[in-house]
Amino acid sequence: MKVDIADLFTRRDGGYVFARWGRPIVPVVFGVDDASLAVFKGAIEAVVALAGHKMAETDFELGANLMVFFCRDWSELSDVPHLDQLVPDLHPLVDRLTAAQANQYRIFRFDDQGGIRAAFVFLRLDSHLAEVAVDTLALSQAVQTILLWSDRAFEDLPPLAMINGHAVLRPEIADVIRAAYDSVMPVAALDASHALRLAARVVPLS
Repeated sequence: MKVDIADLFTRRDGGYVFARWGRPIVPVVFGVDDASLAVFKGAIEAVVALAGHKMAETDFELGANLMVFFCRDWSELSDVPHLDQLVPDLHPLVDRLTAAQANQYRIFRFDDQGGIRAAFVFLRLDSHLAEVAVDTLALSQAVQTILLWSDRAFEDLPPLAMINGHAVLRPEIADVIRAAYDSVMPVAALDASHALRLAARVVPLS
């Protein structure tokens, strides 16, 4: 199935916003057991390898720059030490997520070139999310943090598909990720013409 690449990065307000990571990714996951932690890190490593990007042991600025937080209730985030220093307006955010009964939220931070410098992923294990297999959840979050996708990118077509009971990345989304990390492409773009350049580099693997 072909995807409209421009739609993947065009937000609800009509603005085109694209960004990829401008530095190696250093993930850390809070609130899960060791087995789930290994699955999450494996999923992130796989998507980073797909992109042709890099991981590292530490980030020179933050130590870890891709932080995933699991909780049972949004109010738990307010008790995480120093999180309010990393996420401005944390307490109003917790109130909004609670009021919306949301089960996931992502925040990105950017460098001077517009590339992604950090991402914070918050997951509340409500009844719906608790039913999702950990490998599916891990791969989904890895895909949704490897690029700054539109806030409506996956409303009609999710990034994953189920094959024989296992979640796999849709080939057309994988192709976009690979093309987005082509060395000749910019780390960030605000003009929709970028989608045409991206489309020209989407070459499905045989």
